[in-house]
Amino acid sequence: MTIKTHYQGYQIDTDPKRLDVGSIQDFLNNHSYWAANRTKEQIQKSIANSFCFGVYARSGQQVGFARVVTDWVTFAWLCDVYICESERGRDLGKWLIDTVMNHHELKDIRRFMLLTRDAHDLYRHYGDFSELENPGSCMERVKKNSL
Repeated sequence: MTIKTHYQGYQIDTDPKRLDVGSIQDFLNNHSYWAANRTKEQIQKSIANSFCFGVYARSGQQVGFARVVTDWVTFAWLCDVYICESERGRDLGKWLIDTVMNHHELKDIRRFMLLTRDAHDLYRHYGDFSELENPGSCMERVKKNSL
């Protein structure tokens, strides 16, 4: 199931052994609004239970990430998507979303969901996402003191 794809000297790889958990934790804790308090153990557990995409510079350094939680048939949740600030402006986010959404194991999943505060246009244009068609049908349970 591991894939590798290349773009302008960068690579996307789905090999979980290649993921730099320290780099992922640093970004999520210090540069994201959605995961500022996750421990390394929580991040490792979430990665172990997800299908992950790492974005790597020519040097091999991890510069981006996306995580998909899925049953592989009816539902998928796209989360923890980022490109390091130093690498932005190179269309890597667009490429990452396009790669995830067109992956042969994910492209036919009936319902793909995500949450975003500020990247609606990216997901709309490169992932074919839209606002909920029937928001009244969605429910959630959020534990106030949990990640």
